[in-house]
Amino acid sequence: MKQIEAIIRKSKFDEVKEALHRIEVNFFTYWDVTGVGNEKQGHVYRGISYSTSDIQRRYLSIVVSDDFVKRTVDTLLEVASTGNVGDGKIFVSEVIEAYRIRTKESGHAGIN
Repeated sequence: MKQIEAIIRKSKFDEVKEALHRIEVNFFTYWDVTGVGNEKQGHVYRGISYSTSDIQRRYLSIVVSDDFVKRTVDTLLEVASTGNVGDGKIFVSEVIEAYRIRTKESGHAGIN
């Protein structure tokens, strides 16, 4: 099992959620975050300058079986991208074990 953590633009969240459901990734956790990035360039919108590093983001935490990792990452890369600075990051890490509290199932059964 792997944990996929993605930091994406809030404006892309609905599209990403629908795309994940289409590939049968039906459970994930998300929350709103703010971060600081490497980009020092600001943008001007309607005469107001703002920093790309201070834009609100959405953080997704997705745990999938190994056979879902590639399609999940590929979907995030495709759907979350605008081609502009500040599109976000994806991190993949190993999950040692997962448990479903209600049924006490573990492993693959614990996440599906």
